[in-house]
Amino acid sequence: MADSFNVTPWNVDGKVNYEILERNFGIKPLNQDLLKRIQKHTGTLHPFIRREIYFGHRELDWLLDMYEKGEKFCLYTGIAPSNKMTIGHLLPFMMTLWLQQKFDAEVLIQIPDEEKYLAGRRKGAELDEFHDLAKEAALDIAALGFDPKKTRIFLDTEYSKTLYKQAVRVARRITFSTIKDAFGMGNDTNIGMIFYTSMQAVPSFLKSVEEGKKVPCLIPLGVDQDVHFRVARDVIEKLGYYKPAIIHGKFLPGLSGDSKMSASKENDAVYLDDNEETVRKKINKALTGQQSTAELQREKGGDPDKCMVCQYYKFLFEPDDAKLEQIFEAERKGTILAGEHKQDLAKRVNLFLEQHRKKRNAVNERIDEFMERD
Repeated sequence: MADSFNVTPWNVDGKVNYEILERNFGIKPLNQDLLKRIQKHTGTLHPFIRREIYFGHRELDWLLDMYEKGEKFCLYTGIAPSNKMTIGHLLPFMMTLWLQQKFDAEVLIQIPDEEKYLAGRRKGAELDEFHDLAKEAALDIAALGFDPKKTRIFLDTEYSKTLYKQAVRVARRITFSTIKDAFGMGNDTNIGMIFYTSMQAVPSFLKSVEEGKKVPCLIPLGVDQDVHFRVARDVIEKLGYYKPAIIHGKFLPGLSGDSKMSASKENDAVYLDDNEETVRKKINKALTGQQSTAELQREKGGDPDKCMVCQYYKFLFEPDDAKLEQIFEAERKGTILAGEHKQDLAKRVNLFLEQHRKKRNAVNERIDEFMERD
């Protein structure tokens, strides 16, 4: 089927229908009542929330109930890099940073440097290569502006003494049958992959272990990671801790229109270390929602929902909603052509990357303030 798609923690194929994911995964929408409750505490809503880039949740209403009763919560998110970091990788961390600032929350960031090695990504790559990628990712994450006094970043292979003990408690309560059904694993799946969900579950209750009491946890994540917690949440509760609440994010699409920007597709992704000329060349080749000729575009207009240039404004590069609507309307009416659009977006992306690299260089000397090792 032309509209078929597949979403797993390791691959996203086809045109993702998020409404179908909501139904199939049992995800609740972020409805207006819930948005009003969030805004009561934050003053304004993050553009990701206003624009439905973060679109669903598990028990966020419960988490707010607990917060309103005086219980602070922690935040947990992470990434398992298989290549250099892209702008798409930053979305959950931007969401988490905003939540840290608005709710004064401690943040735990897990970088499982073993996951993509176990998954066989980048054939021939050794574990040390993924470890190096993870260290680079830690710099990119810290550079976003997290408070080092309230942020803990850890690589699984460097924090295993702490994580493994708790992961074993989770693993004992998850059967191989459950993992096979949830992930589609078979007899040829290596045992590291079978165990991995247990490791990913740990940071969601680690604060509870450390404090000797139940601590609520909220996990901002890309929707492809939800399956780990569909498996683990009931187990976490059986261990005597709160189930983590979750908010689900959409994927920043690739420049070609793929549903998720993939770091393995060099020409379809914008890497955080791309230079200005590379960015311009990539964006010049991006899929647009415009007509085949300038004349037809002026006559009939285009479709901003199919235009990757417009979508990049929506996701990251135009925070003002009124200005974003002007951009979309210009696309619909045909009053702007693809070349103009792409030139402007390239300038914005390059400015963003330039500023990010400066922040990254500044945080390089104090990255140990963020890192947890045992």
